[in-house]
Amino acid sequence: MTVAVSGAHMRTVLDIMRQAAAERIMPSFRHLDADAIRCKTSKLDVVTVADEAAEHDMTEAFLRLSPGAVVIGEEAVCARPGLLDAIEDADLAYVIDPIDGTANYAAGVPLFGVMVAVLRRGEVVGAAILDPICNVAALAVRGEGAWLAGPDDAERPLRCAPPVPAAEMCGNASWRYLPRPVRDLVARNLPRVMGSWDFRCAAQEYLMLVDGKCHFLLFNRTMPWDHLAGWLIHREAGGYCAHFDGTPYRATDRAGGLLYAPDRASWQDLRDLLLDPG
Repeated sequence: MTVAVSGAHMRTVLDIMRQAAAERIMPSFRHLDADAIRCKTSKLDVVTVADEAAEHDMTEAFLRLSPGAVVIGEEAVCARPGLLDAIEDADLAYVIDPIDGTANYAAGVPLFGVMVAVLRRGEVVGAAILDPICNVAALAVRGEGAWLAGPDDAERPLRCAPPVPAAEMCGNASWRYLPRPVRDLVARNLPRVMGSWDFRCAAQEYLMLVDGKCHFLLFNRTMPWDHLAGWLIHREAGGYCAHFDGTPYRATDRAGGLLYAPDRASWQDLRDLLLDPG
């Protein structure tokens, strides 16, 4: 696979995402029949016909753009879990979350997004997160920075918020999926930060984080379609992320949680505040 994952390539990826949003996602928003929504693993984990249609269209478009690439969509993996194994070794892979925040989307809440990460042999080299409501997207190319693309295609660089002490940070700790002892610990310590909120949508939370509108995010589940794109954009916007134990995040990781902060020192300060039992 000889495709160069450049800024121009990621703008083409964004065009594909915008087309799927315009044709498959937005027409069904607030117009879904009850039989167009179903639960997957729980009542907190739902899928709609719009998720499936958008993923299908993006999959076909990425295969036309990059013949021979592997496309790993969240809904495809539900049907074929072995598809995830291709992340580590594929010469070129696209990882798709067709609608992140599907519970919001299905409820008619305008907090959802589309996320795509581009990988080479397990390394994230390109990323895009689209807000279909505002038609605004965050993009990144590994080693070349991160930028925001507006509805008029105007672009500006993205930078994380400056570091501050943990007690002065605001952000979100997504506690719902934390194992019980850690969940109780985080819930007890969360009032020690300046402020917290929960959009039920990682895509929207990442868009705030990488544009300096908040300081931190904490997640337990590390499925690749939920975090690979946000991780690279955050890194290219100057931020720092690691598992709860301080080890680096990799595309193949499925456990260990994720904690994001403006830099390594503020990450440690926040980790001590939220996750240290002492």
